[in-house]
Amino acid sequence: MKKTLNEFYKGFWIEEPFGNNAFSYDQRINKKIFVPDFINGSLKDVKLGEQAVFSEIADGKEKNCAGLKHFVHWRLGRKDIFIFDNHNHAFFIWLWGQANGKIDGIDPLVHIDQHLDTRDPEIIFDQNLDQIDLQAAWNYTNKVLNVGNFVKPAIDLGLFSDVIMVNKKESFSEPVWPGRCLLDLDLDIFAPDMDYIPENTKIRVIKRYIEDSDFITVATSPYFIDQNLALEKLRVIFKDIQVDFGM
Repeated sequence: MKKTLNEFYKGFWIEEPFGNNAFSYDQRINKKIFVPDFINGSLKDVKLGEQAVFSEIADGKEKNCAGLKHFVHWRLGRKDIFIFDNHNHAFFIWLWGQANGKIDGIDPLVHIDQHLDTRDPEIIFDQNLDQIDLQAAWNYTNKVLNVGNFVKPAIDLGLFSDVIMVNKKESFSEPVWPGRCLLDLDLDIFAPDMDYIPENTKIRVIKRYIEDSDFITVATSPYFIDQNLALEKLRVIFKDIQVDFGM
């Protein structure tokens, strides 16, 4: 039997300078970041936590950003929706989905994000997709990957048939509708720097991709967007969405 997400994510600290904790590690006073546990829940269970999950030096000042109290796996009809803070956790969730028969490699990934997140990790994840060691994948996600380099190793593994980047005004104005897809949404698309794209356009396009996806990862991205604003947009997106769940 495959392990559940909460058997891997039980809440723990990263104190060494790896993964997301490597950013400006030597210059920071705070030397540790928290990774929350995973719970089964719904939108109402997505709440802000108090622990720093991302630390960085910005404009000469240390910024310690709190993230979510819990990561949430929300089953909405036939859809699996995963809500978490730092975006690199999407890599493990995708592999967990593949191991549990929810991702088959024939669908494209729609990546809606302020950033591409396609930098090369320092270490390659050298495994065969047919024989993934989920514990090794979890270690790689938390000890090697960071918020800017998790997409490339997933592409290299063959988890997706294609990757559609939605991060510019043109990609929202003339979106690609591939049909069935996997949706990867970073709520920093609603950060003030992205206000040049009309909010109603962003929400309309995101809702359409939600309709086409049964496997959805959502990152709240502390440091890149105020978390109260991120959760406000999350609730707006999912509040009144009408989807044929096939139930």
